[in-house]
Amino acid sequence: MARAVSKFICQECGAVLPKWMGQCDVCRGWNCVIEEVVAEEKQQSAVSVPEGFFELISDVAGESHESPTDRHKCTLTELDRVLGGGLVDGSVVLLGGPPGIGKSTLLLQMLSCIGGIENYVYISAEESTKQVMLRANRLEISNKDLMIASSADIHQVLQAIKHLNHNSIVVIDSIQTVSSNLIQSPLGSISQVRFCTQELVKFAKSNGVIVIIVGHITKDGTIAGPKTLEHMVDCVLYFEGERTLDYRIIRCVKNRFGPTDEIGVFSMTGRGLEEVLNPSATFLSEHDGCVSGVAVFSGIEGTRPILSEVQALVSHTTLAIPRRSSVGFDANRLSMIVAVLATRGRINFSNKDVFVNVAGGLKITEPAADLAIAAAIISAAYQKPLPAGSVFFGEIGLSGELRQSHLSFIRMKESVKLGFTDIFCSYKTEAFEDLIGINMLRLKSIRDLVALVRAN
Repeated sequence: MARAVSKFICQECGAVLPKWMGQCDVCRGWNCVIEEVVAEEKQQSAVSVPEGFFELISDVAGESHESPTDRHKCTLTELDRVLGGGLVDGSVVLLGGPPGIGKSTLLLQMLSCIGGIENYVYISAEESTKQVMLRANRLEISNKDLMIASSADIHQVLQAIKHLNHNSIVVIDSIQTVSSNLIQSPLGSISQVRFCTQELVKFAKSNGVIVIIVGHITKDGTIAGPKTLEHMVDCVLYFEGERTLDYRIIRCVKNRFGPTDEIGVFSMTGRGLEEVLNPSATFLSEHDGCVSGVAVFSGIEGTRPILSEVQALVSHTTLAIPRRSSVGFDANRLSMIVAVLATRGRINFSNKDVFVNVAGGLKITEPAADLAIAAAIISAAYQKPLPAGSVFFGEIGLSGELRQSHLSFIRMKESVKLGFTDIFCSYKTEAFEDLIGINMLRLKSIRDLVALVRAN
């Protein structure tokens, strides 16, 4: 028997500390170090290597009748887009999101419409089977082959699904509420989460079963548990959105079988999640007339162009240090853009607060949004609306020059499709003959944009 020992483990980052501390030395989090009783590992005995341990890759390819590109697709095309075309046999997917965002709803709908599956299993460690049935009835789940269970014992779960093989899918909701009696740590601890995840990954790889694990998130918005949890699985998805808004965004941050920069957009309704096939029209607001401080940005999320509305407000302040606040955009980058406008564009912001908001709850991370942010701020500062039907994209340097953005053709094509005619971009952007009916306004520096808005 292994001797039980105690270790002090940070519940935020998984670091092992020599003693209890009020603040973790690694992640600098407060009140997150907990003493856990773990089993000391036995000394590794001699391991024998069987004959034929190594195989030629050509022989393995000849024996295999399946391809990693073979995927199980569902009618939720937005989810298939994020996954890279569908789910792969033997893969483990980790889905994280805040409470009440719709993770269980999304997975039940996926189990109802995914194709090529023989066994559908949904195991909830947080709810009873009757509670799961109430949600299924509300969502009008039509899959009669869906098997549901309620259990928080990882060994009981593995024993119940050990007969499953290829063309099977298992959902565990959630990993923080599943535990093992072999680990003396409390429920939801780092040791419990790591051990249960390792057992599920081992089962998925050896049986070729698709396993989807639901994970809680911390106050910082990351999946709770050690970072190694994300390294063990094949795909990590984040389900984002505001409770006050109907729109939900599923974002991929890791995918061994597809791209990691795609997003899927859904709308939460009384009957569950509905796909938003044209996000650009969703994130663009409608105004009765021209309004100052509003600019349209043509962005790229993965391979998909999305147009979004950027709003800015510049107001007088009596504070010694003016505020620079943003929603849906990096606050540090906003401060940089304001500094460039003040220094290179010669606009006085010393006694003005600057507020920036991305309409619809969308979050913009790419540098190409700099020009749209700057245009909205300039428009709000001078109280002059931007030209109707205009779209902005381009990165701003510290010297005030405009740098070229990638995938310019896709950005402009989406803009033309939605009725925009004036494209504001870097002077190095190529003119495409295939795009008819657009007016490209190439700008060299931020001073050109300031002069254009003031003259409007």
